[in-house]
Amino acid sequence: MDTTTPDQALETTPGLVVFRLAPDHKPHNPQRWRIGHKPSGLAIADSMQRENALKGAALLAKLTDWTQDADAVKAAVDREDMFAQLSYVWCTEPGSQPLGAGMDASRNGTYTDADVETAAAAAKASGYNALEVLVAMSETVPWCGLDTEDFNEAHNRIAELADAN
Repeated sequence: MDTTTPDQALETTPGLVVFRLAPDHKPHNPQRWRIGHKPSGLAIADSMQRENALKGAALLAKLTDWTQDADAVKAAVDREDMFAQLSYVWCTEPGSQPLGAGMDASRNGTYTDADVETAAAAAKASGYNALEVLVAMSETVPWCGLDTEDFNEAHNRIAELADAN
């Protein structure tokens, strides 16, 4: 089992934390946000966006007392039911949807001005309109890992620089 609980983890409910995976931790995993069990450090679920990891943690808070040790939590929670419920808020089993060998999604959900300029140049060269820019962004790193407001802001910047109407 994966055990990682960094110091900057946000404790969302007693015993549950949400944090961003370190860039060197499973860089092929595009789900860069993790829900973890604070007492044991065990990974519970992953999510592409922070906002969905927080929703997943809120859902999990209703299932059991997460301050218990890992064995007590495992005995109290039906794993299949838990992941079925988590799927409604876009959370998955940790590491269950990796990209192919050699792929690096460690920057998913974070971007720079240079990323915006590069994406805008590519969109402009392709003659993309604003909708086509949005579709392209929704499936590519680093854009697909952004929370809603951050995605919208990046999209608007790219569309404007690309003269995409």
